[in-house]
Amino acid sequence: MLIKLLEPLRVPNELIEELAQPIKERGHEFVYYEEKTTDAKELAERSKDADVVMIANNPYPAEAIEQADQLKFINVAFTGVDHVDGEAAKEKGVKIANAAGYSDQSVAELVIGLTLDVYRSISQGNADIRKEDFPGMIQGREIKGKTVGIIGTGNIGMQTARLFKAFGANLIGYNNSEKEEAKELGLEYVSLDELLKTSDIVTVHLPLNEETEGFLSKEKLSLMKESAVLINCARGPIIDNDGLAELLNEGKIAGAGLDVFDMEPPIPSDYPILQAKNAVLTPHVAYLTDEAMVERAKIAFDNTLAFLEGNPQNIVQE
Repeated sequence: MLIKLLEPLRVPNELIEELAQPIKERGHEFVYYEEKTTDAKELAERSKDADVVMIANNPYPAEAIEQADQLKFINVAFTGVDHVDGEAAKEKGVKIANAAGYSDQSVAELVIGLTLDVYRSISQGNADIRKEDFPGMIQGREIKGKTVGIIGTGNIGMQTARLFKAFGANLIGYNNSEKEEAKELGLEYVSLDELLKTSDIVTVHLPLNEETEGFLSKEKLSLMKESAVLINCARGPIIDNDGLAELLNEGKIAGAGLDVFDMEPPIPSDYPILQAKNAVLTPHVAYLTDEAMVERAKIAFDNTLAFLEGNPQNIVQE
């Protein structure tokens, strides 16, 4: 079979070659593109004749899938797969796999980092101390003793819960199903409304799909305490971000830490959350650490090898 890695995985080429060696040893051909592209025609050209394509987090459109006549498997080196045209893949009978688990720790750590920044005004303090007219110190808050609401207790949500627990926080959670592991950690499952009403810190860990798009509407967010903060390192469209900006500016939510938005960076200058009060923003980098990039490359190549051997794993769409 012909396997094509369509974009870089942010790891050294030497590691790519090492991970590809078992594929080559089994008689398959491996092609690696060192420059990424988001051009649909170029992606279609790169995909031509491939049996397996490996991608990361750049969009993979219908045009590329439809023109790849031999395509059998889309191997996504990312947790979410909403950037792949799933309908086009389904029509061609192409399986889709992901690399779930590679960034559990990195995402959980950024959630903590954003919370600390909102609570302790780290970014603001860094800017203020450099001003000739120093505006003065900002009094912050501690995580210890606060109630943290985890929306979505999958792997990342659970790792985030563990880190908050280490800070001395109290844990409550909302999920479609209850996990014994979460309960053993001391997390109490409650309704979504109760979580929003009682949490000091709300952190979102849901996938983006038809059920979760717009899941936290302005009406839902309005249930939060005025002293509460919202952290989102999952997917931007899960939240009504314009509504969130309004609530922040009106002082009805104390702060927010966001790594994801309704679009990928660069963000338009008129996007309301950019001007919102007490919002700490990062450019979709929660997954992006040296360690996570190595782990996702390993998982992605394991997925390819498993598919080639007739035992596909981490399948998210048949």
